[in-house]
Amino acid sequence: MNIIEQATRRLEELRRAGIEVPGFAYGASTPGAAVLDAPAILRESVPAPAAAPALTPVPATMPADDRSIGKRSREVSIDLDRLASQGYLTPMLSDRVLAEQMRVIKMALIKNTEVAAARGLRRNLVLVTSATAGEGKTFFSMNMAMSLAMEVDFHALLVDADVLRPSVLERYGIPPGPGLLDLAAQPELDVSDVLLRTSVPKLTLLPAGAENRKSPELLSSAYMDRLLTELSERYADRLVIFDAPPILVSSGTRHLASRVGQVVMVVQADSTDSRTVSQAYAAVDSCPLVSTVLNRSTMPDPDAYGYYET
Repeated sequence: MNIIEQATRRLEELRRAGIEVPGFAYGASTPGAAVLDAPAILRESVPAPAAAPALTPVPATMPADDRSIGKRSREVSIDLDRLASQGYLTPMLSDRVLAEQMRVIKMALIKNTEVAAARGLRRNLVLVTSATAGEGKTFFSMNMAMSLAMEVDFHALLVDADVLRPSVLERYGIPPGPGLLDLAAQPELDVSDVLLRTSVPKLTLLPAGAENRKSPELLSSAYMDRLLTELSERYADRLVIFDAPPILVSSGTRHLASRVGQVVMVVQADSTDSRTVSQAYAAVDSCPLVSTVLNRSTMPDPDAYGYYET
């Protein structure tokens, strides 16, 4: 049984349990194969959607007046060898299978921005979440941001919105710094004050920031609504990826899901029970564009996607 058949079987089990799982639809690369309605992560190479991206391409040399890379933004270095050793995607393409899998999903997300724009949504804001912790949402968010940054014409802004358990900077090997929580607590700060320009061209980070007693309420605050509008309009040339807390443990994630252009639900294969998955999808029903990534498929083939730490 190949990875496509394995993933299709798992999704069919969820549907028989009464769960309608949304997802990307791809035509398989072999003649006569069925079209998949999710999963998004596949082992086989699948042609990317042909539609032109809705985002405005980023020039190879960013304009000097782009405030996201202004003088106040701090530059940090990512240890790419360390990142690759932990199973993450890097520009060195240490894992070409993973690179192709992320490319397929990336092109689908970019295509979805057209639909989001037509519906009056914040088209370039993408929320990544899961039902519970440990399903691979941060692993996916970081790989998606890196995949976008590896494109010639696009730029990624990765926001560590998991203010309850931030981990993006730690995984990149970057010391803690100010971010979302500091912006909310200090009105005099500008977004560019806390953005981090990385050693990977076109990959920018917005940390979670210093934890405070109001951290759990931040994601559902009026301030966050204003920040979402600013990020959507000020950085309209890139996809803004939010690594958010698991949807079932944070009401703030539900709030964010209703205000972004699209949601990606990361589901760990053969682990999360059907009732939990059903509750997670019900929690994001306010967002009209919800897609599924099936992570950690338990195939015996060591080259199959799924054998990575999160």
